[in-house]
Amino acid sequence: MSKLESLSGRALELAGSVGDTLRERVPDRAIKWIETGAALGALKTGSRVATKFVRRNPAVAVASAVGAGLLLYAVRRHQRKAREQAIAGKATRIEAKKAPPRARAASKRASKTAED
Repeated sequence: MSKLESLSGRALELAGSVGDTLRERVPDRAIKWIETGAALGALKTGSRVATKFVRRNPAVAVASAVGAGLLLYAVRRHQRKAREQAIAGKATRIEAKKAPPRARAASKRASKTAED
């Protein structure tokens, strides 16, 4: 192993340990701010790339927007139909029948007390 390889390996280890130490000692709020900054940077870079693409290929961008709009319209229409549609299933109509008359409970009690 050459000195250059061992130095680069050592530098990577040192950088990793410094990163770990920073994560441990920096408060969570600061880490969140750093993550937010990284996310904003990625968003800014992505918007630049998208803007360049749209300027160079306007027809493709318009076709993509129209396609996305049609897809959204179709999905919403399908959802609306699904909400309004009756629930599929089998139903059987049961005719109401008049129940036979029941004997009154009071008359049973009266006859029991009379027997005693």
